[in-house]
Amino acid sequence: MLKRLKDIDRVQLVYFAIIALTALALGFSHNVLSNYFKDAYDITAYQRGLIEFPRELPGVLVIFIIATLTAFSDIRIAMVAQILSIIGIGALGFITPPFTIMLIFIFINSLGMHIFMPLQDSIGMSLIKDNNIGKRMGQYKGVVTLFTMIASIIVFIGFRTDLFSFQTEIKWIFIIAAMISCIVLILMFVLEKLNKEPIKNDRKIKFIFRKEYKYYYALVVMWGVQKQIMIVYGPWVLISILSKKADTIAILGMIGAFIGIFFIPALGRWIDRFGLKKLLYADALSFIFVYLFYGLLSAGFASGSLATIGIPVILAYILFIVDRMSTQMGMIRTIYLRSIAIKDSDIRPTLSLGLSLDHIVSITCAYLGGIVWSVWGPQYIFFLAAGLSLVNLFVASKVKEQD
Repeated sequence: MLKRLKDIDRVQLVYFAIIALTALALGFSHNVLSNYFKDAYDITAYQRGLIEFPRELPGVLVIFIIATLTAFSDIRIAMVAQILSIIGIGALGFITPPFTIMLIFIFINSLGMHIFMPLQDSIGMSLIKDNNIGKRMGQYKGVVTLFTMIASIIVFIGFRTDLFSFQTEIKWIFIIAAMISCIVLILMFVLEKLNKEPIKNDRKIKFIFRKEYKYYYALVVMWGVQKQIMIVYGPWVLISILSKKADTIAILGMIGAFIGIFFIPALGRWIDRFGLKKLLYADALSFIFVYLFYGLLSAGFASGSLATIGIPVILAYILFIVDRMSTQMGMIRTIYLRSIAIKDSDIRPTLSLGLSLDHIVSITCAYLGGIVWSVWGPQYIFFLAAGLSLVNLFVASKVKEQD
């Protein structure tokens, strides 16, 4: 993955360091927040759903925020994003504020993260001066995956040895994340100095809504639902019902990242070999299978009819990892849009519209999911998600086989 980097210039090496350290910082912050909410605040499932509003709202706002900063280069805006992330997560490292104040810092940190996400790809592509775009993008993704796995290993060791804890006054894991982001900020200044030409991509807000893309919009809306179940309530079963700590979630994330190193390239080959239609079927069936069985396990754990040790827990772990693998299937939706696009200029604004729809649905789903969990039980969130995933099957049936 990182072998033979002799042909990569200093600018590229600095960028590799930036994305590697950013992945590390996210592993020390974003990936352990659910355990932080439980250990530091002992929140309910309803409150867990409410927290997703300040966490996902930046995903809706980011397109408009970046569009207003037309006077700044992409690297300068990325610096602002790092500063916001440092303030948000650094503050939570030094203090445990009241719940409502904590939400403000979560919003600030999430805003920084969401601003940096689209800029990361745009900066990376702008730095590629040769024709090896596929090779370089693959290297970028490989570095991020590797350092995500390294972060999971460190988190596992840190919480298992009590080096890290969310029940102490100082949350060292968050402080370390903020310190890493400070190094990233410095590297941004270095990158700007090394890169002579300011990077400025088109930031005009442009959404395209065509009836020809209706099935793509359906997939995006469904992804908004599935993503929230996957990110919020999947881990919450392990954390809230099975009382699993950050070390357990970290090792599951580590296993998922390791499998992802092989799964992501294989997914690309499968699309070429079996075609988009079959992969859309596989994507839909994977969601239905995972959520149906996760719901059955959740019902058993909540009612006491299933043991919270042994085989049932191992099955929950396996489903959790398979669920995380499903996040890698996002490229299928992008390739599907490309295959049905009336013209190439439609792709970017349609993806932007899809991103906004995704986050709006995510916010709504998270709130409603907390109510469903509190009133009827956790299993009904997953049963509902499995039922809604039939929409994915319907879309797959409408896709024409590619020649």
